[in-house]
Amino acid sequence: MDESTSTDCEGERSQQFLTTFPDTSNQTTQTLLGDKEVHRSSSEHDIAPQLKTDAAPGTAASPNPLSPPPHTSALPPKQEPVLLDAGSEDDEPATATGFERSTSPASALHRNRGAEYQKVGEEGVCKMHRFSLYETVNWFYLVGADVLDQKFRILKIDRTADSGDLVVVEDEIVYTRKEMNQLLNAVDDGNKATGGLRLKCTTWGVLGFIRFTGAYYMLVITKRSQVAMIGGHYVYQIDGTELISLTTSSSRSKAERVPEEARFVSTLSNLDLSRSFYFSYTYDITRSLQLNMIRERNTLGQGLLRKNLDYHDGMFVWNQHLLSPASKALQNVYDWCLPIIHGFFDQTNISIHTRTISITVIARRSRLFAGARFLKRGANDLGFVANDVETEQIVSEGVTTSFHAPGPQLYANPTFTSYVQHRGSIPLHWTQDNSGVTPKPDIELNLVDPFFSAAALHFDNLFERYGAPIYVLNLVKSRERIPRESILLHEYTNAITYLNQSLPEGKKILYKAWDMSRASKSRDQDVIGTLEAHARDIVGQTGFFRNGDNVYWESSIQNGVARTNCIDCLDRTNAAQFIIGKCALGHQLQALGIIPNETVEFETDVVNVLSHMYHAHGDMIAIQYGGSHLVNTMATYRKINQWSSQSRDMVESFKRYYNNSFLDRQRQEAYNLFLGNYTFAQGQPMLWDLATDYYLHHADPRAWSQRRRKNYIKWFDPSHLEQRSMPQQAGPKGALANKPIDFFDEYWLEYYRPTNLSAFPKILSYKVNSARKYPTPKESQDGISELNIPQPMPLSKNKQQNNEKPETDVSSLITSNPESLEKSSLPSEKLPGHALSDWLRQPNHQLQPAPTPRDTSQPPKNVQQPEKPLKDKSAATQWTLNQFVANSLNPTVVDSEADEYMRYINHPSNLPLVVSTEDPPHNSDFLAYIQSNSPDAAAQMLSTEDDIADFEEFVNVGDDPLTVTDADTPKKRYKAYRQWLKGRSLFKQQRADL
Repeated sequence: MDESTSTDCEGERSQQFLTTFPDTSNQTTQTLLGDKEVHRSSSEHDIAPQLKTDAAPGTAASPNPLSPPPHTSALPPKQEPVLLDAGSEDDEPATATGFERSTSPASALHRNRGAEYQKVGEEGVCKMHRFSLYETVNWFYLVGADVLDQKFRILKIDRTADSGDLVVVEDEIVYTRKEMNQLLNAVDDGNKATGGLRLKCTTWGVLGFIRFTGAYYMLVITKRSQVAMIGGHYVYQIDGTELISLTTSSSRSKAERVPEEARFVSTLSNLDLSRSFYFSYTYDITRSLQLNMIRERNTLGQGLLRKNLDYHDGMFVWNQHLLSPASKALQNVYDWCLPIIHGFFDQTNISIHTRTISITVIARRSRLFAGARFLKRGANDLGFVANDVETEQIVSEGVTTSFHAPGPQLYANPTFTSYVQHRGSIPLHWTQDNSGVTPKPDIELNLVDPFFSAAALHFDNLFERYGAPIYVLNLVKSRERIPRESILLHEYTNAITYLNQSLPEGKKILYKAWDMSRASKSRDQDVIGTLEAHARDIVGQTGFFRNGDNVYWESSIQNGVARTNCIDCLDRTNAAQFIIGKCALGHQLQALGIIPNETVEFETDVVNVLSHMYHAHGDMIAIQYGGSHLVNTMATYRKINQWSSQSRDMVESFKRYYNNSFLDRQRQEAYNLFLGNYTFAQGQPMLWDLATDYYLHHADPRAWSQRRRKNYIKWFDPSHLEQRSMPQQAGPKGALANKPIDFFDEYWLEYYRPTNLSAFPKILSYKVNSARKYPTPKESQDGISELNIPQPMPLSKNKQQNNEKPETDVSSLITSNPESLEKSSLPSEKLPGHALSDWLRQPNHQLQPAPTPRDTSQPPKNVQQPEKPLKDKSAATQWTLNQFVANSLNPTVVDSEADEYMRYINHPSNLPLVVSTEDPPHNSDFLAYIQSNSPDAAAQMLSTEDDIADFEEFVNVGDDPLTVTDADTPKKRYKAYRQWLKGRSLFKQQRADL
């Protein structure tokens, strides 16, 4: 193809996007975005069409966009690529950069009828990672770019559509940078009379569309941060969002004057989307690793290619309500919109026997029957429970990056393992009324169902999601003075007993009830030992997932799940889940060949890291559901918590009580609005006017009363109880047989970024948390207190980066010169978590010999002079540690300390004993003190008659001192008793109503 043909092709592709609207004068038909042909009137067959733009009615006609656009100052100049700053924290900035536009060449837009264009899906996956939103008077243009910033697509949104309508036009053509630049310039030229094409914002993705009382809004991601990497696919946390109104300026001003619309927007803002919401462009984080691997291998075995991820009715997709309008208006909705999860995501690397292990903990909160603590309890009539959270623990070895094994064998990497747990409220109809001021309201069973329909639906859903068996670990209290939790214990036990009657042998629900709270307060019960016994039984029953091809590497499947609950599913549940995760971790490490058996002990690096991850996991779940951090942590149940933890527990309890009493209702309204539980309709009450949201979370009786009811005996689906197995490894078939790996998975481009210049310290996998962040003190055999953490990177590597002289010996690092200490501490900014053991555990180190006695008459030579304070807190902390180590191994004293010591050792040791009443010959300080007392001072020490009377009153005690008579009431000793009688005492008890 010569240059003219290429230019004509680009002009044709740009021309296809520009839309001509119906005109009654020449019967011009509308050209939709991405059509192969441009329909014209009969008089325009042999000439390029006079394209119309989306200019407002009544404005002057725009010049022909096919003509060379004039070079005006209104168009932004060509921008040069911007390299990342060396001081930035990440490989990518938190805020997205916009599309770099430049003016088109004079002969850029010409039409070529015979051109063929690349469409979405013709050359593998084309996933967009960055978006730029442009606006004209009547349209929004969303330009998406791939991870390499080389392929582009465009979406068109109408701003003048009727209220309640979402008009979106999708272009399936994939453009190059030059073609997209020419297309945007043509749109800009056609709208010069109304302000041209302006950049609205840059985003990392679209969360969907939402409507309240008028027009639609578009919710976009403005800031993000990397939190994990799984199989070469990055996972991001949302750090900032923006709600954009899809209307014109005049319509927006009218909508802002509607008080209901403004209040809906304010209510939605109560949901903080910048905390604990996560997404990924190329990995389905809404499902577990086991489900993803099984689905991918089944798809390849059928000779199919799954281009788009299927999130239909996913219970963990929190923006499902926002994606519904997009799914009706777009053909490839997940190419433009990103599904998100709500919960927790953490990843860390640790070195075990020189092998790097990655541990990832994921918590997925269900969007069904979601809400705050006292406002959402138990289960609804569809079987969905409150505080339903799926926790996944992925353990992998960093030998290879992707999910694929050598060969290549797609999705058969044997270094990936996972284990899934579940927590959720007790699946019964029960509530707690927190309208009063009681921290622990009474528990009420609202509905006594002899067939336990809600529990049956819930466990059938668990069988469908995880298989059989289901191991239920119930940790509620069994013995109480006033029955509260024990009411649910007996009802829950009866429910499990009833449901197990119909289940076949080997598939029954395994139920274990244990009062963990009472055991933790008892001195003769081992809480951790009991939990570990349950954990070994659970993991042995359910198994765990390990990927493989069943030829060279044996794979395994997790069948069943552990369902843990207490009354809130927070403190006790999180401690139990940690112990189960610790047991599963041993099996996962053994499967990877890291350890010889499946046991991992406490006070080891890997368990210490896992403990901190589950503690952060529990804190985040507790904040989302209860409003505060965990009250009882793992240290509480291990009985190793410090005395200061009591005050912390009191503060967290008060925070939880305050949030539950005053803030949870606003948060619940935001949940109901964002999740689509409430949608505005004419004639219905507003969200804030509802006395209760019960009918928003329960099915309409008119909808299910006419349907055939489920069998009370055969309450489960037998297909859900079938044993699950790993599909056999089968390569691509048919037309997909000769395709490269990047045709199925773009992990290489996403992870390695071959066209970008990246520094290792900015890559997530390089700087991910390590065990050095979580030190555990323990005593070594020689008595030196060390930190049981991995060996840090030698400081000489960092010193060479800073053009400093490398030092390999601890004795050379520990010096009395503060300048050298300060220099040696600066590179530690990139090595967080340095501790004393980093110095003491360096290989081949020798301590300096003890300093020889020096002449005290001479001033010390290495007296450390005050230095200027370091600006960076981490550098200041490292400087303090270095100074402490240096002073400990090479102590020095200042002149004042030396003089004090000399005065002490020169004190006479042969002082004479006092054997007479005569004054000593010399005038001592003590003698001066004795002689300083004057007669006036001694006279002031005499007692008055009132003092003597008071003393006699306290000394004289009657025969029956415990009986208070009327004569004793006016006495001073009974002052507190008189206040108690008057009701002024803080500790006076109120009379109980019997």
